[in-house]
Amino acid sequence: MKRIIITSAAVAMLAAVNVQAQDNAGGIFGNYLTDNTLRIDYIFAGDATSQEIYLDEMSASEGWAGRRVNMDKVPVAGNGCITLRDSASNKVLYRQTFSTLFQEWQTTEEATRIRKSFENVYLLPMPKKAATVTVELFSHRGVKNASFTHPVDPSDILIRKMTPNPAPHKYLHKSGSPEDCIDIAIVAEGYTAKEARLFYKDARAAVDALLEHEPFGKYAGRLNFVAVALPSEESGVTVPLENDWKRTPLSSGFSTFYMDRYLTTLRLKDLADRLQGIAYEHIIILANTDTYGGGGIYNSYTLTTAHHSGFRPVVVHEFGHSFAGLADEYYYDDMYSPYYFPDVEPWEQNITTMADFGSKWADMMPANAAKDEEGHYLPTPPVDDSAMWKSIAEGADTDSIVGVYEGGGYLSKGVFRPYPDCRMKSNVGPMFCPVCQRAIERIILFGLEESE
Repeated sequence: MKRIIITSAAVAMLAAVNVQAQDNAGGIFGNYLTDNTLRIDYIFAGDATSQEIYLDEMSASEGWAGRRVNMDKVPVAGNGCITLRDSASNKVLYRQTFSTLFQEWQTTEEATRIRKSFENVYLLPMPKKAATVTVELFSHRGVKNASFTHPVDPSDILIRKMTPNPAPHKYLHKSGSPEDCIDIAIVAEGYTAKEARLFYKDARAAVDALLEHEPFGKYAGRLNFVAVALPSEESGVTVPLENDWKRTPLSSGFSTFYMDRYLTTLRLKDLADRLQGIAYEHIIILANTDTYGGGGIYNSYTLTTAHHSGFRPVVVHEFGHSFAGLADEYYYDDMYSPYYFPDVEPWEQNITTMADFGSKWADMMPANAAKDEEGHYLPTPPVDDSAMWKSIAEGADTDSIVGVYEGGGYLSKGVFRPYPDCRMKSNVGPMFCPVCQRAIERIILFGLEESE
């Protein structure tokens, strides 16, 4: 018996060594994954107190536009996670975190009365061999509320083979191949075929606005922007408050969760179908309307109005949400927020409850920042925003302004932001603050360079 145990352990050790050697030779992507995309559609359903996950459909298409490095890691926690594992070894082949409209809806009053379902679509690299996929959803306290695991067999005849049938599109900024760059699709919503020229003009303005903000400008040579001119039956988007319902490719509309300016689409399967044959990792949807509004969901999409005067700063703000998982830094004195709790450190990198400030921007705090007797940072006194921007324009050190300013994440008390003002707080300031810039840069580099 002892000899058998030793032999089994040796075999297991040898197998582990072989797996490690294989990984070192070609990496996870080269050894376990193909240059193809596995699309998995799910239904998330429930109410304020329950979450359920259902597999809807799987499909496959040629080419993989996602990252090829850090496949088994995630840059930030998110409110959910999808994990692809090799069945034979249980090795993690790919992980991606995300947030969802469903989880936002769960915090609404409506969710206390009824149950609803939401579409969700995820793109994964196609495994070479049999694998499993696990989807996990977490509460805003970071507690796992739901988990679902199912098999994926690349040879499964019921994985639908998608034929490239791309919508009209053109690259507005192309730096290289999907293998070497981060690909961002800018999608038309509510533009008729005759308004395609107008859409391309608006998409150009969105690209320019993003590249004017650091660190996107710094990494312009590693970003691709493709404009996708989905033709719409009608011009504009749905405004339920005005009883104005439009026939558009993505069925986008205002008044999401009865919030007048919250503009979203629930038709994520339609969105993915319309982008078939186009390389993309991130999505910006431009709505053909001058009504103010928008929304951004981490690793899902940004949707914003293209003809409001605040379009340029708003599209950058919302992309901060969807691309980097940044939190809103604005707040209201009377606003109840079910998202943040004093004893839980938010996963978003630009706000803190001080529960674990060391994991945030403590390393960026000025040396003279005030602390209490126990060494904890004290709230930074408010400053005049206009005076701050004037001093920055005149060459002031932006890093010296970093602090812990009370108010953020919709709450005036108990949540702190790193800067008096920032693109994630208002449309006034001209930039992301240094903390937000670092958070965005980390996401960019995570997708392009293998981390240690």
